[in-house]
Amino acid sequence: MRIDILTLFPDTVGDMMNESILGRAQERGYIRIEAHQIRDYTTNKQNQVDDYPYGGGRGAIMQADPLYRCWCHVCDEAGGPVHTIFLTPCGHTYTQADAKRLSQHDNIVLVCGHYEGVDQRFIDECVDEEISIGDFVLTGGEIPAMAIADSVCRLVPGVLPDAECFEDESHWDGTLEYPQYSRPAVWHGREVPPILVSGDHAKVARWRRKQSLLRTRARRPDMYQKLKLDSKEDKKILREIADDDELAATEAMDPGK
Repeated sequence: MRIDILTLFPDTVGDMMNESILGRAQERGYIRIEAHQIRDYTTNKQNQVDDYPYGGGRGAIMQADPLYRCWCHVCDEAGGPVHTIFLTPCGHTYTQADAKRLSQHDNIVLVCGHYEGVDQRFIDECVDEEISIGDFVLTGGEIPAMAIADSVCRLVPGVLPDAECFEDESHWDGTLEYPQYSRPAVWHGREVPPILVSGDHAKVARWRRKQSLLRTRARRPDMYQKLKLDSKEDKKILREIADDDELAATEAMDPGK
């Protein structure tokens, strides 16, 4: 997979994308991430990439032509179809499902906006989809671009040791990940749940599944309501959770029992 990032700050993006897991994956040839300086594709001596908006208003707008020239260069380098994404608060909210979908593309271009926005004509001509990472505004698209590149690349075969590394995490199957513990067994008076040191792998797996469902219900009821839990084991766990809830409600009404 190849990801190209169009940005005004390529060094910052490159430093982050070349570190740790993604850096090693690039060295091994599983992925390629390139950051391109948009200013290099201007036609004026000042390397200006922005100008005042038609119709008036505060701030400046990124011009279409430097972005287009940079985008064309990337398309030529890629040598094939590219899926172009513009990072903007106006886009649809990014999810793990989007990461899975985008990981199937061979070439992705991430366009980082700045100032008060980007000339709509570039978006209309070159952009396939617009994505937001949340209902808030940042000063530029670099942080969203790096977040998306990271979440997509880790799903590419070979980047992580095996699929279990991401299939057992939050959001993969619509649930949040269970609590995790490490050494020491007791820290600040808090003990690791005994079942995790029992050596019974089946019981550990069941405990983790139950905790995952409980955490999802408590923290993300919107996700919990969408779950389709059809397995026999999940149904047993749900009945157990319901029994626990009933017992807790009874004890709350009559603490003396």
